[in-house]
Amino acid sequence: MFEVVKDSPRFVVVNKTQAQSFHAEDGPGFFVAVEAALGQKLWPVHRLDKVTTGLVLFAKDSEAAATLGRLFEERQIKKCYLALSDKKPSKKQGLIKGDMSKARRGAWRLQRTTQNPAITRFDSQALGDGLRLYRLWPHTGKTHQLRVAMKSLGAPILGDELYGGSPHQRVCLHAYALAFSAFGEAVQVLAAPDFLDAPPPPFEEAP
Repeated sequence: MFEVVKDSPRFVVVNKTQAQSFHAEDGPGFFVAVEAALGQKLWPVHRLDKVTTGLVLFAKDSEAAATLGRLFEERQIKKCYLALSDKKPSKKQGLIKGDMSKARRGAWRLQRTTQNPAITRFDSQALGDGLRLYRLWPHTGKTHQLRVAMKSLGAPILGDELYGGSPHQRVCLHAYALAFSAFGEAVQVLAAPDFLDAPPPPFEEAP
């Protein structure tokens, strides 16, 4: 379900290794399960979609939670996600920007307006066998932002059938890297996804 990848006095970073709701749905959610497994109270400062795997940051006290929450709000915590698609994109790198509105079946759609836009920088590389690997750098944190961004490219994420992706055993979206400075240390944490056979690309901040 998860593995600890960095344990510090004020926070812990875990790798969510399978699809699971962050909060309670049909049983204890991921957050409660991590608290129980680690045997301590935690404060969530961000979250992942149910289908998304990868790095999640938890604070160990309320003051740390306030500090980390402020860093997220100020976009001082750098994030990079990895995704796979088997569809040809309209462009191979660039910026995806637009307002998001609710669609049907719990989905969202990207609009042409930019009053309060979701912003995602991305690049990609061919892997062979019709697959392409995407690095995604979200500048904002909207619900389903990366899944909607990929759909807008004409390259929905492999396994993400809600957004038109090809059927697969999982949705191939993974929170790969977190980088920030807090509590007297510079932190950079990586966790490779299970859907890549080769080593993942090096972490870089958004171009």
